[in-house]
Amino acid sequence: MLLVDGAARVLLLHGRDPGRPEHLYWFTPGGGLDAGESAVTAAARELYEEVGRPTDPAELGEPVWQEEMEFGFDGRWYRQTQEFFLLRVESHRVDLSRLDEVEVGSIDGYRWWSVPELESTEETYYPAQLPVLLRSLFEARD
Repeated sequence: MLLVDGAARVLLLHGRDPGRPEHLYWFTPGGGLDAGESAVTAAARELYEEVGRPTDPAELGEPVWQEEMEFGFDGRWYRQTQEFFLLRVESHRVDLSRLDEVEVGSIDGYRWWSVPELESTEETYYPAQLPVLLRSLFEARD
């Protein structure tokens, strides 16, 4: 999920892999689908659960990007298709109070990032193509 504010900054969560606590990284809100759930419904649900933004799935439209990826988390290996939806808001006060037990143990903060900040940081963030993706979305809007 790409939540972008009025200053053209994207919201990223900060976390760690419980199986590799030294591996720190930034990532977009989102998560897996519940049984019978569509990707857009899951994106809206996760946005509420992870950052406290109630969202009607209709606000999200179609995915703006998709990727296949493999990653390790807490000693297990995952392969998944990720669909990214874009939601522009003027501002949003992040609320992490609805995180589940796994998220509480792996998410320790958040930050709004500009594209230049992402391009210049040495910190790890996912997806790695995020600055390019955001620039293309911003240019398409202008």
